[in-house]
Amino acid sequence: MARIKGAMMTRKRRNKVLKLAKGYYGSKHSLFKTAKQAVMKSGNYAYIGRKQKKRDFRRLWITRISAACKANGTNYSTFMNGLKKAGIDLNRKMLSEIAIADPAAFTALVEKAKAAL
Repeated sequence: MARIKGAMMTRKRRNKVLKLAKGYYGSKHSLFKTAKQAVMKSGNYAYIGRKQKKRDFRRLWITRISAACKANGTNYSTFMNGLKKAGIDLNRKMLSEIAIADPAAFTALVEKAKAAL
């Protein structure tokens, strides 16, 4: 029986890595060894970035809410505590959108939060 060589699968595997490395600078997009390293590294960066994205957006929303609170004469922590005691259950993303799009509604939320304290 003839022995089976792995050339076809090896070529497929290498082409898959080279396809992922398309657009990389220098020899990283054409040489398999450097392309593989670059693809692995970029995969790690992408994985870490997906986690950081959540943190960064939460930080942005909190900053926006804090700025809107200061404009209404209170601070962020007092406002959030007041909302919790008032039974208003809005997430930070929606609060920041309200602060940007509808300042009057945000002022009303601040007043409710102050009244609940």
